[in-house]
Amino acid sequence: MDKANIYCMCLNEHHLTNLKKLKYIPVGLGSQNFSSEWIRDNNGKNISDKNPYYGEYTFYYWFWKNILNKTINGTWIGFAGYRYHWCNSNLLKSEEITKIVTIKNFDQYILKEIPQEWNDYECILGEKIYIDKWKISKILKHGKRKFLLNPKNLLKKNQNIKLHFDIFHGEGNLEKAIKHLEKKERNDFIDFVLNNNSFNRENLFFCKSNKLMHRYFSSVFKWLKSCENSFGFNLSGYGSKRMYAFLAERYLSYWFNKYSKPLEWPIFFFDTNKNKVKI
Repeated sequence: MDKANIYCMCLNEHHLTNLKKLKYIPVGLGSQNFSSEWIRDNNGKNISDKNPYYGEYTFYYWFWKNILNKTINGTWIGFAGYRYHWCNSNLLKSEEITKIVTIKNFDQYILKEIPQEWNDYECILGEKIYIDKWKISKILKHGKRKFLLNPKNLLKKNQNIKLHFDIFHGEGNLEKAIKHLEKKERNDFIDFVLNNNSFNRENLFFCKSNKLMHRYFSSVFKWLKSCENSFGFNLSGYGSKRMYAFLAERYLSYWFNKYSKPLEWPIFFFDTNKNKVKI
């Protein structure tokens, strides 16, 4: 088994016992108090005050500025959360696992050690989520105007990342953000959001190349910082408040697929805040 440091980002203390059993490194996000056994993103060089808007990226920034250069290159570094979990195999799809996982069988599915299939890769991304499978209820709730103004959006061939972002995170916001990208990335990212109907899910990844991680963090945080000039922090509502995290989720998928050869791996949903599992 390759060496691995897996950081699990949580919002409260009750996960600690299970994280120790999994040998995950506990990371406390948000404003709640955590014991000294937790890593926090509010010391050293940090942007912790932006957490309501940046989500997990305040910890990624902290990791980049305080830990990355102390990590032995070739060590798998992974990031997980209290609701989204890496599966221990790729025999099932993400959605299939999500449908069958329960408090009783959670331990049978969660990743505990690095799979052999990862040996020939330096980056692991979450299995893609497809956004061209619109339910009528979703169209009526979020995209009725967009589809009524242009019925061609109902055709799968016209349903791309940009359309999805416009509907769920604000009309024109992705275009506005792209203007802040440095020129060497701008055209390729435009092509990515216009010509893809899927992206790697949940802003989570594994990587064993320090250089690759440094390059990614340098690029994404330069972009997000510039985007603050357009969006600021007067943001509210689920689709808008975490604007920077939603932008980064699309960019992560684009960037690692452009600059590396990633392996996709299932990530399943199970909220351990609401379901206290025993491992």
